[in-house]
Amino acid sequence: MTDLRTLAERHLTQAKADKNGRSAHLFLHEGPLRQTVIALTAGSRLDEHNSPHAASLQVISGRIVLTSAMGDTELGEGELAPIPHERHGLNALTDSVVLLTTVKG
Repeated sequence: MTDLRTLAERHLTQAKADKNGRSAHLFLHEGPLRQTVIALTAGSRLDEHNSPHAASLQVISGRIVLTSAMGDTELGEGELAPIPHERHGLNALTDSVVLLTTVKG
């Protein structure tokens, strides 16, 4: 079993020590299912990248903006959104930790 709070705290601490303000860890890899915790310090970002087959993003702590050509979506603690099926990015408005869930096609 994985304790998400502990994992989130650990990776936020690592993100604060990282020159790019990021830390990520794939902690569940079962068949096509993947779950990754991603920590970003305020002002950090994940540049635009391609979308997986199916994915969602849940904010564990902080506030982020999910960017895409369809428009930006601001999410706060506890909020969940599907990842758009197009190139997208992620900007941290505050120190933030998110849970990325993907299904590989």
